[in-house]
Amino acid sequence: MELIDRVAASGDRDAFARLFDYFAPRLNAYLQKLGLDRGAAEEIAQEVMVTLWRKAALFNPEKSSVATWLYRIARNLRIDLQRRERLTFVDPQDSGLENVDSDEPGADIVMELQLRDDLLRAALAHLPEEQLALVRFAFFDGLSHADIAVRTGLPLGTVKSRIRLAFARLRHILETTTSDTDR
Repeated sequence: MELIDRVAASGDRDAFARLFDYFAPRLNAYLQKLGLDRGAAEEIAQEVMVTLWRKAALFNPEKSSVATWLYRIARNLRIDLQRRERLTFVDPQDSGLENVDSDEPGADIVMELQLRDDLLRAALAHLPEEQLALVRFAFFDGLSHADIAVRTGLPLGTVKSRIRLAFARLRHILETTTSDTDR
């Protein structure tokens, strides 16, 4: 049984503590990389973990990994915080409203990010299943190479080399694809 399942089913404090110990520092670092100060990052990371505790039963492993779910919660809480901080009283008669800067990305940036995501998904689809599974464990589920080796029964060196080969293949596919689209 997965740790999150144990938290959802019976409020297993040990399972929650293990999830907390693993994810809280990573969420904190992620939020600081997004520009939050240490205090705000810690507060949001704690709020994410409280959400995990309270809403573990809502997690759907068919939609995403635990890591993806938690990072999405963190991202949404950061956006909420920024919106709250931006709230100011605005005079509707103020003619300078047209010049207000927005923190929301422009359509061109959104399109570029969508294209990048589409290219990456297409590239991942070209990986052999054995490499794709290991990449998913490492980067979508947040497992260490050692944990992947235990879960799959593969030697640690094999896990590392397959992930390295997967990255080389992804790099080649993406370079080929982007050079084709640049023409």
